[in-house]
Amino acid sequence: MAPPQTRQGSRTIYKLPLTDVGAPDVPREYVYLPAPTNPPYHLRIAIEGTSSICREGSLWVNIPAEGEQFDRNKFRQFKLQPDFNKTLHFDLPITMASAFAYYITYTPLPAFDTNAVKTPDPTRTDTYYIDIEPQLSVGGSKLPLDSLGIMSVVSKFLGKYPEDWDKHLRGISRRGYNMVHFTPLQKRGESNSPYSLYDQLSWDPDMFPAGESDVAAMIKKMEDEYELLSLTDIVLNHTANNSEWLQDHPEAGYNVVDCPWLESALAVDDALLGYSDKLADLGMPTELKNADDLNKVCTGIKEHVIDKIRLWEYFACDVPRDAQAAVDSWKQGKTKQSGPSTDAASSWSLYEQANYLRNHGLLNGLRIDGRFSRKVDPEVAAALLTALRGTHSADAEDQALQTMKSVLNELNLPFYKEYDEDSNAIVEQTKGRLQYTRLDDHGPQLGPITKENPLIETYFARLPHNEKTKKHDPRALALAVNGWIWAADAMKDNAGPDWRPYLRRELIPWSDCVKLRYGKSQKDNPWLWSFMAEYCRLMAKYFTAFRIDNCHSTPIHVAEYMLDEARKERSDLAIFAELFTNNEQTDFVFIKRLGLSALIREAMQCWSTQELSRIVHRHCGRPIGSFEIDLPTPSKSPMNGAVNGDSYFTKEIVKHVRESPVHALFMDCTHDNEMPAQKRDARDTLPTAALVNMCGCATGSVIGFDEIYPKIVEIVQEHRLYTSVSSEGEVNIGAGEGGIAGVKKLFNHIHTLMGKDGYSETFLDHQGELITLHRVHPGSRKGYFLIAHTAFPGYGNGNGGLRPVHLAGTKARQVGAWTLEVDQSGDAKQKALSDEKFLRGLPARVKNIKGATIESQNGSTVIHVDDYFPPGSVALFETWVPSAEHSAGLNNFIASGTDEAFGELDLIDLNFVLYRCEAEERDSSNGQDGVYTIPDHGPLVYAGLQGWWSVLEPIVQENNLGHPLCNHLRDGPWALDFIVNRMERIAKQERFSRLNKPAQWLRERFEAVREVPSFLLPHYFAMIMQTAYEAAIRRGLELFNADISNGQLFLQQLAMVSAQQTGYVKSASLWPNKEVPSLAAGLPHFSVEWARCWGRDVFISLRGLFLCTGRYDEAREHIIAFGSVLKHGLIPNLLSGGANPRYNCRDGPWWFLQNIQDYTKIVPDGMSLLKQKVPRRFLPYDDTRFSHDDPQAYSKESTIEEIIQEILQRHASGISFEEYNAGPNLDMQMKPEGFQIDINVDWETGMIFGGSQHNCGTWMDKMGESDKAGSKGVPGTPRDGAAVEITGLAYSAIRWVAELNASGNFPWSGVKDPTDQAVTYESWAGKIKSSFERCYWVPANASEDSDFDVDSNIVNRRGIYKDLYKSGKPYEDYQLRCNFPIAMTVAPDLFTPERALIALKIADEALRGPTGMATLDPSDMNYRPYYNNSEDSTDFATSKGRNYHQGPEWLWPTGFFLRALLKFDLMRRDTPEGRLESFQQVARRLAGCKAAIKESPWRGLTELTNKDGSFCGDSSPTQAWSAGCCIDLFHDAAAAGVQNGVAH
Repeated sequence: MAPPQTRQGSRTIYKLPLTDVGAPDVPREYVYLPAPTNPPYHLRIAIEGTSSICREGSLWVNIPAEGEQFDRNKFRQFKLQPDFNKTLHFDLPITMASAFAYYITYTPLPAFDTNAVKTPDPTRTDTYYIDIEPQLSVGGSKLPLDSLGIMSVVSKFLGKYPEDWDKHLRGISRRGYNMVHFTPLQKRGESNSPYSLYDQLSWDPDMFPAGESDVAAMIKKMEDEYELLSLTDIVLNHTANNSEWLQDHPEAGYNVVDCPWLESALAVDDALLGYSDKLADLGMPTELKNADDLNKVCTGIKEHVIDKIRLWEYFACDVPRDAQAAVDSWKQGKTKQSGPSTDAASSWSLYEQANYLRNHGLLNGLRIDGRFSRKVDPEVAAALLTALRGTHSADAEDQALQTMKSVLNELNLPFYKEYDEDSNAIVEQTKGRLQYTRLDDHGPQLGPITKENPLIETYFARLPHNEKTKKHDPRALALAVNGWIWAADAMKDNAGPDWRPYLRRELIPWSDCVKLRYGKSQKDNPWLWSFMAEYCRLMAKYFTAFRIDNCHSTPIHVAEYMLDEARKERSDLAIFAELFTNNEQTDFVFIKRLGLSALIREAMQCWSTQELSRIVHRHCGRPIGSFEIDLPTPSKSPMNGAVNGDSYFTKEIVKHVRESPVHALFMDCTHDNEMPAQKRDARDTLPTAALVNMCGCATGSVIGFDEIYPKIVEIVQEHRLYTSVSSEGEVNIGAGEGGIAGVKKLFNHIHTLMGKDGYSETFLDHQGELITLHRVHPGSRKGYFLIAHTAFPGYGNGNGGLRPVHLAGTKARQVGAWTLEVDQSGDAKQKALSDEKFLRGLPARVKNIKGATIESQNGSTVIHVDDYFPPGSVALFETWVPSAEHSAGLNNFIASGTDEAFGELDLIDLNFVLYRCEAEERDSSNGQDGVYTIPDHGPLVYAGLQGWWSVLEPIVQENNLGHPLCNHLRDGPWALDFIVNRMERIAKQERFSRLNKPAQWLRERFEAVREVPSFLLPHYFAMIMQTAYEAAIRRGLELFNADISNGQLFLQQLAMVSAQQTGYVKSASLWPNKEVPSLAAGLPHFSVEWARCWGRDVFISLRGLFLCTGRYDEAREHIIAFGSVLKHGLIPNLLSGGANPRYNCRDGPWWFLQNIQDYTKIVPDGMSLLKQKVPRRFLPYDDTRFSHDDPQAYSKESTIEEIIQEILQRHASGISFEEYNAGPNLDMQMKPEGFQIDINVDWETGMIFGGSQHNCGTWMDKMGESDKAGSKGVPGTPRDGAAVEITGLAYSAIRWVAELNASGNFPWSGVKDPTDQAVTYESWAGKIKSSFERCYWVPANASEDSDFDVDSNIVNRRGIYKDLYKSGKPYEDYQLRCNFPIAMTVAPDLFTPERALIALKIADEALRGPTGMATLDPSDMNYRPYYNNSEDSTDFATSKGRNYHQGPEWLWPTGFFLRALLKFDLMRRDTPEGRLESFQQVARRLAGCKAAIKESPWRGLTELTNKDGSFCGDSSPTQAWSAGCCIDLFHDAAAAGVQNGVAH
C-alpha cells in the first residue's frame, strides 16, 4: 500500500534511518517530531536494501493515511523489496499527533552453510514508537509546548462557581499564564482528596451545580475571554475507597477471590488491626512516646499476629496431605514425568529429590495463593517415588509414605526460610512506618492508638455488607488500596502475583484509594476498561491537556489504551506526566509508548543554588552558537534510494530526525511541595520564578507561589479558599504589593514570546549565589539576559559579588531590576495561617532597584551589578547583536550559490577541494604548505574540506562548543584565511582554474561572517563548511555513473575514495615527461614520490575505483602508462613516474591483463582499447635498460593487444633476470640472491611458477629487516612456486585471449614454448583447468588424497585450496590464506562449485574478521596477528613487522572473498528466496566495513587491522584497493541481480 500521490511544489521530509535490526538509528531510539503542518510534512523511513530485515520483510506502521482515523491496532503494510545497491525509502504523511508505532516482520537470515539449512520461522522486530507533538492554539495563535505557562490550582479552593472561579481565572490570565492545570473536578471520596475520586463520570456538584454544562461553559469562557487553555489530571490507577460503583463491581479492585495471592496479606492486615484493638488488654502501650514503646509493640507482632494466624501455612506445602496423595497415585500407577527423567533418582541426594519437585512438581508453582497452596502434583511425586522404591507393593506403603514425607520436609526447608524472611520484613516495615507516623518530628504524629486511629494504615478497604454487596462472595469485599513503594519496578504490578509487598508491608498506603485491577487486557475486566475509557474521553472532550497522576504506577498498557481513547476525542491532546521510575531507560519506555509531551520537573526540589543552576541548565535550551545539522538547502528528490509511491513534487527539504531531549514541564513549585518560605527564604520566590521562566520548555507554578503563601496548601485536610491580589484587580507589569505578580507577568509574556518564536539557545553561568542566564534566538540573535540572586538561607544580604559580565559583540538595554521584600517574622506567618476562611500570603512587595550599570566597550557590553542587589533580586536585559540583525538573510546567503560554485568541478578538482594529505600538500607547494594544525587538537588528516568536516561532523552532532577547533575559531580568523588562501592559490594554476568559483564562494561567505561576534563564529564556520562539503560531495556523486549516484550511502562513500586517491602529484606522475593525475596506493603512507604508484596496487584497485564508477578515461590512462613501461614481460611494481621503474612483482602483469579484460567488458566500446597505441619506454622484447631521456625511450609504439601478446609470450618463453641496480641502493634489506627474478611455465600443468625463498614477488611482499632477530633479507612470505591467485589470473587472461582469437578480435592464437613449439591459448588454458584442482584441492576426507597431489603428512586443515603449489617449503603450500577467492572470482570454472563452497565456508569461519581477512590460518604455527613495524626485538617472526602477512587482517581480500561467496552461492540457488539469501549473506558480512568508513576521519577503508579488527597503528588508514575491491562486489552484485531476478 502506498501513500497518496502529492503534487505540491515542495515538501518537508524528516528522514529516519533504521538499523539492521529495524530500530530507529537515533540515540535511545527516541523519535520526537514537531506538530503536524498543513500541508503535512512526511516522515521518510530509510532501510538499507540489503538489511537482513528485508528478507521476506514488511514494514508495518499504524500512522494513518491522510483522511483516515488513527487505530492503534490497524497497521499498514509496506513490502520491503531487497536491493543490494540502494536504500529503501517509505514516505508517510504526518497529519495528526499521537504515539505511533511500527514494526517489521521478516524471515531471519540463517547461518551460512554448504548444506541445505532449515529456513528460520518468520519473526518480527520489537515495536518502536514515533511521537508527534500536539498542535495547540489559543486566541487564534499557535502555542508550541515550549511556550506554555501553566498555573496549577487545587480546584476545591477556588471558591464558589462561577463568580469566585471567574475572578481567579481572570487573575491568572492577567499574570500572563496561558494554561490552567485543574486538579480533578470530579466528585471526591470520603477523604476529600482531589485525587480520590468518588465517581469518575460525575462532576463535583459543589463546584458545578449544573454539571457538564457548567464545565463546558467554563472552558469556553477560558479560551474565548481569558485566552487560557485547560489541563486536568486523569487518575487511572485508583478510585475512592467509598466509590459506590465498587459495590457493584468489586472485581474492579484486587480482592482475594480474583487475586488469591493476596490472601496472606489480608490475613496479616486483619490480624494487625485486631492486635491494634487489643493493645491495652495485652499490656501494650496505646500511645507511642519513645523507642521503647515502639519496640515493645513491634516485638508483639510476631506472637500476636504472625504466629496467631499461622502464617507459615501460606508458605509450606502440606506434608501429610501431599505425601498421602503421592502414595495414592503410586498405588494406582498414575505417574507423570515432568522435566528431566527420574530414572537416576535413586542416586540423588534428598536435596536433589526435593529440588526436582520444587522445579517440576508444584501444581501452582511457587506462588502463594492461600494456605498450603504450594501443592505437589501427586503424579509427578509418584513418578519420583517409583524411581526411588520401584512399583507399588502393599507391604512397602508405609516406607513409601515415610520416604515421601522426608522429601517433602526437605522441600519445605527453603519455604520456611522464605517465611522467616517475610515475617521479619513484616515486623521491620511496620516498625519503620510507625516510627514515621507516631514519633518522627517531620511525620504526622498521629497520637494515641484507637479504634478510629489504629496502629497501622490498612492495606485493604472493606466494602460494606448490604443489599448490593450480598450478591458477592464476602471475601471479595476487601479490596487492596493503592500506595507507593520505594524504588519499585514501574513495569511490575505491585499487587500482582510476582512479588509480595502487600504481605511484607512494604507499601506506603493511600488508604482512601482502592487500587484498580485492569489485568493484562480488556477481557480480564471489561467493565472497568469501558468505564475508565469513557472517563478519559469525557476529559478529552473539554480539556486541552492531561496530567497523568502517578504515571509510573499506572500499568503502561492501560495508559496507552486510555490515551488512545482520549485522542479519539481530541487528537491534539498534550500529555504531561508525573513519572518517577528511578530509571532513565524505563522513563523512556513510558515516554515513547505513551507519546508523553513532557515530564513534570520542579525547581523547589533543589537544595542549593548550585543544584538549581544544574536543573535550570538542563531545561533552559541549547548553548548559544549551537550548530545546525539541517541546513536550509532544498534539494531535488534523493538520488540514493527508491521512494514508495509516485511523487510529483519538484523539491524537498530533507531534515534528519536527530536526538531529542525529553521535554519538561518545569514548575517553580507544584501543588504538593513546600513553599520557599518553608524550604529556603521567601525572597527566593522571585529569582526562582524568573529562572524557571527563562527556560526553553513549558513552565508552571501553583496558586500561592506568586502570592508568597507561608506553607504548602495541604490538599486533603485544608478547607480554606484561595486569595490573590491578582484576582482583585489589574496586574501591572513591574513592582507592586502582595507578591510577585507584576514581575511574573513580564516573565510569563517573555517566556511565551521566546517559546513561540524559537529562542532556543542559552548560556548559563553560576557564581556563588548568583545565576546569569542568557536566552537568544538562533536566527535574529535577539535575546533576554537575566541576573538572579537566589535566597537560600545562610548567605547574608550582600550583592553576591558577581564579576562584570561581558557580552561580546552584543548590545543590551535593561528592562528592569527588582528585589522582593517579605515579612517572614513569626507574627506575620501566624497571622497568615490563622485566617480560618482564606489562604493568605505573607506581607510582601516587589520594589524597583537600580540593578546594574551597562557599559559599552568596542561594540560589546559589560554589565556591572549594583552594590544593592540583595538575595531575592533579579535584573532583566534585552539584548541584540548588531552584526547579526540580518542573520536570516545571512543563513540564506550561506546556503546559496553552491550549484554555480561547485557545479563545474571535475573529480580531479574535487581531489584538491576535498582531500590532499600532508605529503601531497607539501609536494604540490614545493614544501611550503601542509595541512592545517588546530591548536590543542593536532593536524587535520586532509587540507581540503574533508579534513575539516571530519573534525566538524562530531562537533556538530554532539554540539561540542568546547572543542579546541571552536576555541581556535573564537580566537581568530586563521582557519578562514587558510581555507580561502589555499583555494585561491591553486586556482591560479591553469589546470585548476575551475576552482576560482568555489574560492570566490568561500571568500564571500567568510567575509560575510567575519563581523559577527567571535562566539558565533564556530556556528557560521560550521554552516559554511558543511554547505561547501555537501555541495562538493554532491558534485562528486553526480560525476560518477548511475550505479554510484543512485546507489546506497556505503557505495557512494567507497566511490569517493576514487576521488580521494586520484590527483596531481608533482613527484608521482604516470609519465616522466608530463604531469597527469595518478592513483595512490593509499594515504598518507603511499602518497608521493616512488611510494605512490604501485603496479600491483593500481590494478587491484582500478576496476573498482575507475571502471565501476565510470572513470573510464583515468582507467585508460593508467593502463596505457603502465603498458608503456612493460619490460621483461612484466609491469613495474614501483612506477616511479616511469623514470626508474622496478620490476619485482610476479603478479603485476596478470592483474594488468585482468584489468584490460575488465575494461573491454565494462566500458562502452571497450574493445577499442586493444588497438590503442602505446609509446614504449623500453624496446619491445628487449631487456636493454636506458634512461627515460635516452633517444630510444618512447621511440617505439605497440598496441595494447601487442603488449598483451608480449606478456604472454615472455612468460611462455621463461623470464630470468637480475634486477637493474641490484644491491643496497635498490633495496637495503634484500640479500643478493633475492634480486634474481625467475618465472617459467610448467607445461605439464600450464601453471606459472616463479620466485624463490629469497624474494617475495606477490602482494605478500614483506622482507625481513631485523639484524637483531636475524631476519634481515629473509622474506616473511616468499610464496614461490605457483601462487593460487596467479594461476587463476593467468587462466583468466589466457582463456580470454583464446576467446578473442576465436571471435576474430585477437590476431594471435597462442605462444611458443622454450623449445619453439607452438602452444595455442585454448590448449594452454585447458592444461591449467584440467590440473588445477588436482594440484590445489586438499580433500575434506583423507581417503580421497590419492586422487590429488597431496602429501597427507603435511596437511594442517582439510577442505581448502592450497595457497601455493610446489613452493620451496612444502608446508607453505598447505597454508590456508585469503588468496584462493581471487582465483575463484576471476576464474570460477577452475573450481568444482561444491568444493568451492566448502573452502569458502572454512575461510568464512577461520579467516574472516570484522572488516578484513586474516592473512594466515589462526591454527597455523606461524600465525602472528599483531603487526608492529617498529618492533625491533629478537623475535624472528615479528621483529620489524616481518609478520605483515602472517595473520593481520587485510581489507582488500574481503572484496574478493565476498565476490567469490556470492558467485558460488548463487550457483546452487534455484529459487528467488534462495538467491536473495545469497545477497543477504554477503551484505551481512559488510557491516564492519560500513561502520569503519563511517567512523574513519580519512573517509576510507584502512589497509589492515590486527586480530579481530583491532586497530593497527602502522596501517595506512585509507587504502585504494580496500575500497576498490568492495566496489567490485557491488558491481558484481548488480550484474548478478539482473541475472537472478534480484533488485540491484
